[in-house]
Amino acid sequence: MGYYVPAVLFYDDKDEFDVPAIQAHVLRLAKGGVTGILVQGSNGEAQYLSREERKTAIALTRKTLDDNGFQNTLVIAGTGAQSTRETIQFCIDAKESGASHALVLTSSTWPAQMTPDNIIRFHTAVADASPIPVMIYNFPTVTSGLDLDSDVIGALAKHPNIVGTKLSCGSIGKLHRLASSYPAASFATFAGKSEFFVQGLVSGGAGGITALVNVLPKVHGRAFALWKEGKLAEAMELQAKMGHADWAVQKLGGIGGVKAVITQAFGYGVPNVRSPLKSVSPASLQENKYFKTLEEMIELEKSL
Repeated sequence: MGYYVPAVLFYDDKDEFDVPAIQAHVLRLAKGGVTGILVQGSNGEAQYLSREERKTAIALTRKTLDDNGFQNTLVIAGTGAQSTRETIQFCIDAKESGASHALVLTSSTWPAQMTPDNIIRFHTAVADASPIPVMIYNFPTVTSGLDLDSDVIGALAKHPNIVGTKLSCGSIGKLHRLASSYPAASFATFAGKSEFFVQGLVSGGAGGITALVNVLPKVHGRAFALWKEGKLAEAMELQAKMGHADWAVQKLGGIGGVKAVITQAFGYGVPNVRSPLKSVSPASLQENKYFKTLEEMIELEKSL
């Protein structure tokens, strides 16, 4: 249980990993109290990385944490690929590179063929072969609209090596059904967006794995602590602000916007993204109404 971050990666002007910026980001997140770091989530541009880059990013994250006293901070690796064979290979690579868990997107090149039975077959085969526990990543936006329902995810939850799910579909009803059916100790159901982080906790979820944590790790920690202390009214007051901030980040340009905000607000890295994604200039943020929404929350983050 806790709050995790699908971390962005930073590149230099030659489109290579900006190692100092990646390390600075990992350490700011760890110091912000995150339970774990997801490498190669959707915000980590996984589909634009080579196999060797994937392994390097995982190993760099694990080593940076270990070298700085954060041995207990988990590293999860996004291992989804279009074939079952390659997905399994990415799970093996993830373990060898230092990840403790894998997060698997549903194959989606041929969505019409991905019937519920075939989706279950795909994830079961991956879980059978993976040397580390796996989680189901449900994000219709990046899987050709495939949206796994609670029946499909519930069937997969019974597999001994499938230990959770990240719901970026945004369905609080689905989260509630799963969380009330399977104890978090055996199958953890995570909100995939900050806009329903506290609502997910109230519904029995295990926490969140959300993009906004890249910008506001301590704020998420504060909301989590308020909920644990039973201060639900205060937690929901903060949640309302997080919901506006989450929407603002989405409107600033996706991954490029997240990186631009980090560069502008926290002073490390440059907001380069892998083509064909589009970069966002930090200078452009000042006149953007959505960035103004974030400024109050960034001030709160820096005060905590």
